[in-house]
This record gives sequence, structure tokens and C-alpha cells, in this order.
Amino acid sequence: MPEDDPLTFVREQYEIHDWRHAIAILATDFPHEWSDIVTVLSEFRLHRSHVLQPGGSKSLVAGALDGGLIQRGWVCRSFATRIRVDDQEHDAPTHAVDCFKNGVGLEVEWNNKDPFFDRDFNNFRLLFELRALSVGVIVTRCDELQVIFNTLGRGTSYGNSTTHMSKLLPRLHGGSGGGCPILVLGISKKLYVED
Repeated sequence: MPEDDPLTFVREQYEIHDWRHAIAILATDFPHEWSDIVTVLSEFRLHRSHVLQPGGSKSLVAGALDGGLIQRGWVCRSFATRIRVDDQEHDAPTHAVDCFKNGVGLEVEWNNKDPFFDRDFNNFRLLFELRALSVGVIVTRCDELQVIFNTLGRGTSYGNSTTHMSKLLPRLHGGSGGGCPILVLGISKKLYVED
């Protein structure tokens, strides 16, 4: 069960990196979306069965987080973008944002190849510059979970070339998201539950 104060729970249980004042913008300009994010994160637990799930389609982790937001009115959103120079127009497609609501986009990168971070940052940057997105949020795993994965015999499935915090932070601090405010939340071992 989540703590009485979901925001305190999130601050204590997740690794948080705030780029360009994303939290202040969310809390002030998007309080309903921020509440949705905090509530879903405070209810989430990383179960042993999540880690032991075989690879394939969407993981139980991403499904739980995405599903919690979808229940609150978030949607997977694609954007039709074009570039026009004089009389010539060219499609400039972006990648769909898995969870989108009122100018806030959220992606869960649990165990994808780490170039997915480049895709997410580029997408957030472009949509921010086009005024279609105000804040981007990425949820990924903390590096410390590797010890749990190794103990459960799943360490090779969660290897160094997959999405985790130490693959994300150099991209964030290197400015991959451009001017877009971005909030990064890391799933820590404090959220791990044997089931």
C-alpha cells in the first residue's frame, strides 16, 4: 500500500533527476498530470515475477505503469508533423509517446536497448520545440537493481547495453533533450517485493 503522502513516498523510493525545472513546471502548470504520475508511481512495486518474466512484448513493469496512467485518461499519442519551406512540404514524423496527457509525455524504458533513450530525448526535444509537449518524463531502472537480477539468474537479460540510469544520465546532462524540461525517475531496489 502507498504511504499516506504519495509525493513523499516517490521522493524516498525513486532516484530522481530534474532537468530544467520539470518538477516545478509539473506541480505548478500541470497539477492534475503531476498527481496522476505521483499516484501511479506510489502504487507501483517491482515484483520478483516482473523480473522473472521472459522477454518479448511489453514487460509487466511497463504495463503496470502505463496501465495506471491510461486508467487516468492518458493515451498513446502520435503527432503528424511537417516541415514547410516555401511551397515544398515534407513529412517529419515523430515517434508516438506511450503516455500523453495535456502536454505532458511519459515513457517507461524498463529493459530496451539503450538507443531508445536517444529516441525519447529527440522526440521530447522536437515536440517541445513545436509546442506540442511541455514536459517529458522517463521512468527507467536504477543501476543497483543489477544485483537483484544477478541473484535471480536474470543478469544477462538486463545487460549493460539495455536501458538503465547510467546509460540515461550522460545523455540528459549532455543536453540530448534540448530545451525540453525532463524529469527522470529511477525504479530503485526499495520498490522490490518478493512474490
